This record gives sequence, C-alpha cells and structure tokens, in this order.
Amino acid sequence: MRKLVFLFVLFATFGVVVRAADVTFKASAPEAVVMGETFRLSYTVNAEGKDLRVPEIPDFDVLIGPSTSTSMSTQIVNGKMTTETSLTFTYILQPKKEGTFNIAPATIKVKGANYTSNALAIKVLPPDKADEAAKEGSTGTGISKDDAFLTIDVSKRNVYEQEGILVTFKLYFRKDIASINQPKFPEFDGFLAQEIELPDNKQPVMENYKGKNYNAVVIRQTVLYPQRSGKITIPSGKLDLVLRVPGPPRQRSSVFDDFFGGSSSYIDVKKELTTPSVTIDVKPLPSGKPASFSGAVGNFTMTSSINSNNVKTNEAVTVKVKISGNGNIKLVKNPEVVFPNDFEVYDPKVDVDIKTTAAGSSGTKTIEYMAIPRYAGDFEIPAIAFSYFDTKTNSYKTITSEPYKLHVEQGAGGGTSPVISNFSNKESVKYLGKDIRYLKVNDIHFVPNNELFFGSFMYYMCYLIPAILFIVFFFIYRKQVKENSNLALVRTKKANKMATRRLKNAGKLLKENKKEEFYDEVLRALWGYLSDKLSIPQASLTKDNVEAELTKYGVDEPLIHEFMDILNTCEFARYAPAQASDAMDKLYEQTVDAIGKMENTIKK
Repeated sequence: MRKLVFLFVLFATFGVVVRAADVTFKASAPEAVVMGETFRLSYTVNAEGKDLRVPEIPDFDVLIGPSTSTSMSTQIVNGKMTTETSLTFTYILQPKKEGTFNIAPATIKVKGANYTSNALAIKVLPPDKADEAAKEGSTGTGISKDDAFLTIDVSKRNVYEQEGILVTFKLYFRKDIASINQPKFPEFDGFLAQEIELPDNKQPVMENYKGKNYNAVVIRQTVLYPQRSGKITIPSGKLDLVLRVPGPPRQRSSVFDDFFGGSSSYIDVKKELTTPSVTIDVKPLPSGKPASFSGAVGNFTMTSSINSNNVKTNEAVTVKVKISGNGNIKLVKNPEVVFPNDFEVYDPKVDVDIKTTAAGSSGTKTIEYMAIPRYAGDFEIPAIAFSYFDTKTNSYKTITSEPYKLHVEQGAGGGTSPVISNFSNKESVKYLGKDIRYLKVNDIHFVPNNELFFGSFMYYMCYLIPAILFIVFFFIYRKQVKENSNLALVRTKKANKMATRRLKNAGKLLKENKKEEFYDEVLRALWGYLSDKLSIPQASLTKDNVEAELTKYGVDEPLIHEFMDILNTCEFARYAPAQASDAMDKLYEQTVDAIGKMENTIKK
C-alpha cells in the first residue's frame, strides 16, 4: 500500500510539473509611441495567477491600472476536452520624455511557482511638426504627397567589387490602406542578389521621418554583391496602392446615423509610389592579390581535417575543408588540395549552408576532397591556403592549414589497382550421344605428298608478318606511354572531350528549363576546359590570368572577349530574374561555337 501511495504522489507531482511547464507569461506593448499620447502595457498569463509584481517605470506615467480581464476557451479533440484560461493585466501609460526606454520583466505566481515575463523596449517619438508643406501638396481628395511614399535605403554607395550592400524598400503611410498591388522592384543588373526572407504577418511600426510620425513597414530587403567595377545604377521601384480617406458628409436620414456612422462617407483614392534611382560606385579590388585568392570578399575563417593519417592502399583518404564567415560565400571557389601523384583523385563534394540577413550572407561551405592511394609509402599533402579580401581592413588575408603526413601500408589488393578479367569466348563441350558422326560427302581436295608447308613462302611469311607487327606495335606503345606520362598533355588533349560532355548535360538542363543548373553547368564546362587547355589548376584560374594566357597562345582578341562575355553572362544570369528560353539557347550555341574556335586556334 505504501508503494502505491508513493507512485500516486510521484505521478501527481509529475503531472503538476508538466502542466507548470506549459505556463507562459508575456508582456506586450507598442514598439514606438508618440510623445503625449497614451498606450497599453499588458501582461498575459495562460493560467490562474496572482501576486503580480511590475517593476518601476520611471519614464512613463501610469494613468490607469492594473485592470484585469479573464478569458476562457474550451475545445474537444478526439473526445478529449481541454480548457485554457487567460488572465490579462492592463496598464494605461503616457511617456514623460522622448527617447528609447526599457521596461524590466515582471513576475507572477502560478500554483506556488514564480514566472518571469519578457523585457520590453519602447521608443518615444516626438510629435508631428507643422504640416503646412503637406497641405500645399494635397489634392482635392484630401491626399497629400506626404500621406504615403516609398523609400529606398542603401547601406553603402561606395564599395569594392563583391562587397555586400543592404538595400531596403520601406513604405511610409498616414492614411488607411484599402489595398496594395504587387510591387515592381528593379532587377539589380550587375549585382548578385540575395533576398532576405521577411515575415508574412509583419506589422507596421510607428516611426518619425523628417519630423512627422508614420506607420512604416519594410516590404523588401536584399543584399547585393556587385559583380563588376564602375558605376552601377539601381533603377526606380514602383508600388501602386489604394488609400481610404474621408469623403464629403452625407445627409442624415435618421437619428441612428450618428450612432452607426451613417452620416460620414469614405472614398478610395489610387496612388502610385516610386523610389528614386540610386548609383553605386564600385571600386576594383586592390592589386597585390595572393596566389590563393579566388574572389572571396568579406570576413572568413577556414578549418581543415583529414579522416586518417594511416591508411592502406586502395582505401579512401578524405580531406575536409570548412569555410565560414560573412560575405560572398556562395561564389567562393574551392581551395586547391594537392594530393601526391600516385593518388587517384575524385571530384570534391560541396555542401553549402547559407543564411541571408540584414547583416549580409553568412554561413558555411564544406568541401570534401577524396583520393585513393595505389602504392604504399610515406606521403605528404601540402598545406591548404585560402585567401580573401577583408572588407574591415581593406586588405588581403591568407589562412593556411597544417600539412598532413600520410602513411600508406600495403593493402590486400597489391601495389596497383586490381585487374578484373572477363573471358567470354570459352567453348562449351557438348556430348552428341551418337557413336557415328555425320560423314562429309561433298568434293574432297587432296594435297600431294611433295607439297610440304615447311620451307614454303607461307611458312616464312608466318614468321615475318608477326615480327613486323611486333616492331610497329612496340614503337606505338612506347610513344603512347611517353605521352601518357605527360599529364598536362593528356589533359590538354582531353579538354575538348570533357567540355563536350558537360555541354551535353547543359543541353539536357536547357530542355528541362532548369535555369540555375544550366548556367552552373556551362560555367563548369568553360572553367574546366580552360583549366585543361591551359594546364592551370581551376583554383588558380581568374579572368585576368586567363586573358593573359590566351594572348600568350596567340588567340585573337575577339575570341578572348567572347569567352569573357560568356563567363560574365553565366555569373550574372544565375542570380538574376528568370531569363527567356531563347537567351539560354543563344548562350548554349555561343558556347559550343567559342570552344570549337578555340580548338582550331590552340592545337597541341
């Protein structure tokens, strides 16, 4: 019996704890108020609470409060009835002065336990200034130019190439809004645009703008990364809305019109709002770029790790590089990891996790490099270098990892890759089950005894022809081995083949109308082709050294510009608004034609 009583008390106590964990105590008030006006400060708890303790509020006068209101709701779900109680304590406050003031958390007791609310920050705005200028710009319908307008705010107007800037479109209004049409924002040509997700139910906040108080709401925020230097103009944005304003008074028809508002009328007035265009001055990145710099601009950190320093032949070695920070992280190229020559290297696996906020695009980019050693021995993977342009110090910085010592032991597969043979020309043995075979009855040709094969012409040719073929194949094989030992020459010869394969994949994506994947595949095809053709690692490729190398190989300047235009178009179009399909078709044909011309120009 004592055990049963103990278990009952334990379960009852656990139930109280679970119910207590569901208790919420919340404070709420407007984010901004106007000096001289009153507002509500409410504390709400979803249980029966008592002994409310509110902190001192020296910056506000308490006019009324606390007034208490209780609400109760009951619902039945799957035959189970639940009841929720909400208790609200309300104060009417009036600010004493302008500024931003904090209200400390309050406490309340619920079933013997204390709960604390959240703190609040309230901004007290100055009252409106004289509105004579607005009255001068008002129309016959009672709408002035200051009753509603759209602004564009740019965090910086003088930046470096690839440095992020924040663009904010904000709507200010003082009249009731009946409806808002879909806004038309600029396309941000010349920028990589990263949108900031705004809440769907974002409420307007009181804000003082040029001496007047407005309801303000942010309708779009975008982080832009300029892709070229020079002056880039952001065109005007446009927003159409309908404002509801009081109309002329109507004639009263009954004594109830005043009570129900029947003697007043409202009219809807359409208003078109536009923002001015903004010009951004984009400076090129300074000279003195490190060899490991590949276009990263912002503030970054890099870490690297290896799965094991002791492996066996034919076992995978994985080097993981993680780049974190704030900036154009989506465009950061993979750092170069140099594996020993005897390793079989695979394409890296890239995982990107990016979040865009008003502070910019931040997150991580994780690259996994995998290689397989084929021979035993002691090897070293050199240090990995990553360089970026620091926008805080306006200088280049390089992060270098430690080199990795790797000990490879002999595995079960031997020193080379296992060879799998498949012989399919073996003859099967059949048992006919008959003692006497079928006899051949057609014409028979007999060979005279004096016609011997030994010493005949065919006898000597059977020795001579294999000897000649052996010598020919020997020299061909030696030439092939010599060419294969030159990895740069092999990559150069296969450059067109690899580019053609990637362009076939791009053609499939074009038919499926997958815009971003199409432009990514075309970019990979071009950068891979140039890397193989010019024998330069992709991590070291930049537009500047590509132009210099192509000029060195005697490529015509129009063809070089054609390649550069294709690269720029792909980089811009991946993040620009949707492109027409004919533009993608034209780019695909232009890319195929440019690679064909390059093959005819550079012959190795």
